[in-house]
Amino acid sequence: MSGKVVLYYFNGRGKMESIRWLLAVAGVEFEEVHLTTKEQFKKLVDDGALLFHQVPLVEMDGMKLVQTKAILNYIAGKYNLYGKDIKERLMIDMYSEGARDIMDMIMILPFTPADQKQSQLDKIQGKAKERTLPAYEKALAHSQYLVGTQLSCADVHLLEVTLMLEEVLPTILSTFPKIQEFQKRMKAIPAISKFLQPGSQRKSPPDEVYVKTVMNVLSHLFK
Repeated sequence: MSGKVVLYYFNGRGKMESIRWLLAVAGVEFEEVHLTTKEQFKKLVDDGALLFHQVPLVEMDGMKLVQTKAILNYIAGKYNLYGKDIKERLMIDMYSEGARDIMDMIMILPFTPADQKQSQLDKIQGKAKERTLPAYEKALAHSQYLVGTQLSCADVHLLEVTLMLEEVLPTILSTFPKIQEFQKRMKAIPAISKFLQPGSQRKSPPDEVYVKTVMNVLSHLFK
């Protein structure tokens, strides 16, 4: 295995996007292998690369990393994005999981039948406005970071999820001024500014091609 960081996933966001975000913020260059066929996926399974027969898969530091949370925590710990002690890491995990709950709801949208999408959007808006965003607004009332005095993966995840929310609910942050200020600060960080530019390795919102590819490659899971 080479020293390069290689990501194995579909050519789209999904669960890999948060990993791309963290690597970009850490300044780590990475390559991608896009899964487009069932045969590719089966070969990864047969080769023993997928411990639980699931992607994302990240080749890094001579290891084959699977399970999204484990990968994110490893990257955050390695690149000083995971707090200064166990108590800060606990808070970082709590805020990160809150963001991930909303991300998971948004990720389902492209795979949701047309007649159910509005209902899913209503659920996302209700949870985000009533429970999730108020918690972040309160945390940012007296600090520029969610936890401690330096940037953590929780901050990166919050920026990612708020940008995702604005794509599907454009005015959702209108009553959360602290989060809006936070977004502005985060976007000014050079590594983040670069990642947000056209042509970066950040993925576009999922389209029909992405949905069809995922459904085809993982068709065995839907039988």
